[in-house]
Amino acid sequence: MGDKQERKPRADVQRNRAALLDAAQRHFLAHGVGASLEAVAKDAGVGPGTLYRHFPTREALLAAVLQTRSAELEQRRADIDHIDAPAEALRQWLRAMEDYFSSFSGLPEPLMAAARAQDADNPLTIPCDILVKATDDYVRAAQQDGHVRDAVTGYDLFLAAVSVAWTMGAADLDTESLGRLRTLIESGYREPTE
Repeated sequence: MGDKQERKPRADVQRNRAALLDAAQRHFLAHGVGASLEAVAKDAGVGPGTLYRHFPTREALLAAVLQTRSAELEQRRADIDHIDAPAEALRQWLRAMEDYFSSFSGLPEPLMAAARAQDADNPLTIPCDILVKATDDYVRAAQQDGHVRDAVTGYDLFLAAVSVAWTMGAADLDTESLGRLRTLIESGYREPTE
């Protein structure tokens, strides 16, 4: 009798959660992360109470939506892990994060806030911690290969990637300006060549 079986959520509960995630992704794509949560609930065919039972905060909903979109980033990381040159692997990882962070208008702001605050109650803190750790792994490999300054950390370059994503979303950034911004950041973290 001591073994309690964990019950699966009811089918309607699973259906409501899936509908909320699908609606939130559509609204975040169309209106940014500040989209109306009431509109998300309505589009999902549920009331606001159902939305808040599943996702008590905007950050919880955003973290769940990002989790559904993380497969592409994970695939890019798997591809990057096959690159033999650590500096190039780091460079490609930063581009992958920039793309991920620019998925939704306004996404960089809550990610930066979660990364800075390190608030265990913020559901965005865990995904940020995972990305900072992955970035740190690439940084350390490039440092061991002599291509990245010793003082640079994964957190530093995580913030740089979030900043580039914010710039991409906040400004009408042309390809040449984006390239110059990336070169400027890279010249700051790379070991000077003779």
